[in-house]
Amino acid sequence: MGSVTTHTAFDIEDPVLIEGLPGVGLVGKIATDHIIDVFDMSCVGSVSCAAIPQVTVYTENSHAATPPVRIYADESRGLLALQSDVPISRNNGTEFADCVTGWIDHHDVTPVYLSGLPSDDHELGDLPTVFGIGSGALPERIAALDIGTPPERGVIGGPTGALMTAATQRQLDAAALVVESDPQFPDPAGARRLIDHAIEPLVEVSVPTDDLVDRAADIRSQKEQLAEQMQHADEHESTQAKPLRMFQ
Repeated sequence: MGSVTTHTAFDIEDPVLIEGLPGVGLVGKIATDHIIDVFDMSCVGSVSCAAIPQVTVYTENSHAATPPVRIYADESRGLLALQSDVPISRNNGTEFADCVTGWIDHHDVTPVYLSGLPSDDHELGDLPTVFGIGSGALPERIAALDIGTPPERGVIGGPTGALMTAATQRQLDAAALVVESDPQFPDPAGARRLIDHAIEPLVEVSVPTDDLVDRAADIRSQKEQLAEQMQHADEHESTQAKPLRMFQ
């Protein structure tokens, strides 16, 4: 069985968790990495289960070895974040979702899951479309914030889809936010749109995002290898939304 281990205590009443698993356009990961960086969030724990590759992560200018999937906290903003540097394997994906959701339920956490909808149709200069769905009390709150509804019937796949399903089955308050994303390359503009139009109002935080545009080329370069890996990943490993057009 998997587990979520917190090595540093945090004191947050009714915390909100932002999830940043790799997926199409890496929009969820880019958005979550950015929030962790700008708020200087502290690493307080990690996730361990069979669905996570058994690798160790190291970073520039640091001697510290870290696990690939980590939990961060910002007590002053009542915020948690799930950061992953690796795709989640299709094998034991249910175990991963059950493990994380069990921890979420136990700690009365409200999760906000992030995903991209592959799209290369919008014209240059158009803002990517954002929509949200939820379970428990979240659909009503999402509607009140004027976050759009899905333009057509579809599914959220990969580990984020499994997490949202687990939350729905447990009747937890949870949200999934989806933004149109570049299907081939890291998409900082999509991540910025996700933050500005959906995460900020839903989570009630103010996140500076100008840097996402100013550093777009640098971000794309940093995430290129992971983005290429996600392109070739099985659909059960890549967090993404897609239309259901089975009768068309």
